[in-house]
Order: sequence, then structure tokens, then C-alpha cells
Amino acid sequence: MTSLTELLTRHTGDVPGAVALVARGDQVEASAAGSADAEGTVPMARDSLFRIASLTKPIVAAAVLMLVDDGELALDAPVARWLPELASPVVVRTPAGPVDDVVPAARPITVADLLTFRCGYGFAADMGLPAVDLLFQVLGHPVAAPRAPSPDEWLAALAQVPLLHQPGQAWLYDTGSDLQGVLIARVAGRPLPEFLAERLFEPLGMADTGFTVPTAALGRFTSAYRRGEEGLRLVDSPEGRWSAPPPFPSGGGGLVSAADDLLAFARFLRDEGTAGGHRLLTPESVHRMTTDHLTPAQREAARPFLHGQGWGFGGSVDVDPKEPWEVPGRYGWVGGAGTALHLVPATGTVSVLLTQVEMTGPEPTPLMREFWTYAAS
Repeated sequence: MTSLTELLTRHTGDVPGAVALVARGDQVEASAAGSADAEGTVPMARDSLFRIASLTKPIVAAAVLMLVDDGELALDAPVARWLPELASPVVVRTPAGPVDDVVPAARPITVADLLTFRCGYGFAADMGLPAVDLLFQVLGHPVAAPRAPSPDEWLAALAQVPLLHQPGQAWLYDTGSDLQGVLIARVAGRPLPEFLAERLFEPLGMADTGFTVPTAALGRFTSAYRRGEEGLRLVDSPEGRWSAPPPFPSGGGGLVSAADDLLAFARFLRDEGTAGGHRLLTPESVHRMTTDHLTPAQREAARPFLHGQGWGFGGSVDVDPKEPWEVPGRYGWVGGAGTALHLVPATGTVSVLLTQVEMTGPEPTPLMREFWTYAAS
């Protein structure tokens, strides 16, 4: 059988390097291959740091549920209490219609709507829809550049965009997580990075996870690349965007982390919200987080993002296995920066794959597919 190191090494022509980890119970297999930069000057290591992009989403969803467990939030509560900018949303009359042909929202946007990505804001399978195009114009593409100068200004800009669908009707990608991040900060009365550090990262021992890479750790930070016609193009260096605190700490994709930190987070979910003998989340909240909340029609309309999977809070849930690695209940997500994290609650198996080359679309890369097959074997 191919070893994990051999698997990664086969793909170092596609990516400069990679770190992978598979945990089955207390047995952990980890490997690093290639380099942290395209020039090959820095060997990849198990503790290399990566921009994890959308793997931020499940972490932020868990933080929202902590506030629910605290009694500070309720899943069915309208978010307008904390996000008054969204108190009177309007919805385009038809998804393909002009952005000025709108009707009032039939009901308020709730906390659950943000968690299930059914708040009416987000990216659709058809990115050319006028309301989606306006969303890009106002907020910018999440991969392209830093977000607005502050969370308050970001939300004020978002409030000028009509919803693509009525609240609760359709799954739309990404924006719900950034809204969760703003919600956490306002409910907690402190910035999102502070809340995550105190309530999640410190208790879980996730010392390498945050919105900024400390100067002392920059030597472990990988360079980030985008694939083009002439090969890989550098889009962010270790001394670049993550070397200083961001003006907008993105709940949808702003975190940097390492393989063992992500393993600690997945094991926290595996252990129904406990870590180090301390309970951080109730089992009920973990169950809600890892359970599909979409209708079959919503799952189908969410292609190509979900490939027929369901959606829990912050991540997808396998409901109709079609691939060797898919198992009913398998929870996790993929980051556009070339990262993946999954947990099979029934077996406790955790898989982490980290690369530094941006994906070109929602389809899994060949390396991801081969790695997931390996993890499922």
C-alpha cells in the first residue's frame, strides 16, 4: 500500500509542498513533503503554517454555538437585535431580475439562517446573477483582496445589497460566515480574534491559529500561489497580508493554522464538545453542527459547491455517498487556498490536508481525491 509520504511526494509537481495528517482514534499518521515555497528554499514541515481559507468557517460556527450555549443567542432569534443594519432586508423579486426590483423579506433573518447559509446573501451556482454581481462589487471577492476597512463598514455596505432569496429558502455560499463573525463580535462585545483566542484556541491548544502570524513564526509560514497559464504565481509571501492584524477579520476565510491545530479542533467535535477534560460545547450543539439541515431541493440547487452533500453549521455533511471517501455523516470542508479538514463522527477518523496553491474552482483537486481515498482505506 502507498504510504502517506509517497502519496504527497507524487504530487509535488502540482504543488510546491503539502502537509497531511490522518488520525484514527489515538493513532496519528502525519507527513510533510516538498517545500514551503516554489523556489524550494524552505522544506515543508509538520508544523508549517497555512492560510486555511474556508476551514475558518466551521471554527466560527462553533464559536456562534458557544454563545447559544451561554444563552446569549438563540437559533431562532432575529439577528437584527445585534445587526440592526439587517433589520429591514429586501429581496430581488426574481433571482435573475434587476437589483432594483425588490420586495420586502417575508420574515426576519435569524441566527440559524446565518449558520445554515440560508440568510439570502452569498454566492450562487450562477455567479452572473445581478444580485451576486453586486455583492462582489460591494464587498470584493473574498480571495482577491482584504475586506472592508472595518466590520461595521463591511456590514453597512452589505446592507445596501438585496437578498438573492427569501430567508430560509436557498443555500448560498460564504457570506453567512462573515456575518457570523460580525455577530460574535457584537454579542461578545469584543473583536472576533479575541473571542476565538480565549474561548477556542487557548482551551484547545491551537497555538498556531489566528488572523495574524507572529513575527517569530514567519519562518514557518508558507508562501501562497495561484495557478496561471505560465505556472504558479506568488499571491502572498510570509511577510505579506497576514503579518499584520487585518482590518476585517473574516469569519469566512481569514485564519492561518497548522495541521495539529486542526486535528485538535476536529477531536473537540469528535468528543462532543470536550477538550482536556473541560466542556466547551454541549453535545446538542455539536450534533446540530454536524447534521445536515438542507432539503433535497436545496442540496441540488447548491451544486457545484456541495456536489450533492448537505450542510451542517460551517461545513458539509455527506448524505448520499458517491465516492470511496464519502460516508454518511462525514463532516468538514475545503478551503479555496488548497486546504481540507474532515471528521467521520461514527469512527472518529480525522483527515487534514494543507497545500498553498489556490484551487481554480469548487471541484476537489486530484491530490485531495487521492488523499481522501487513502484516509478512507
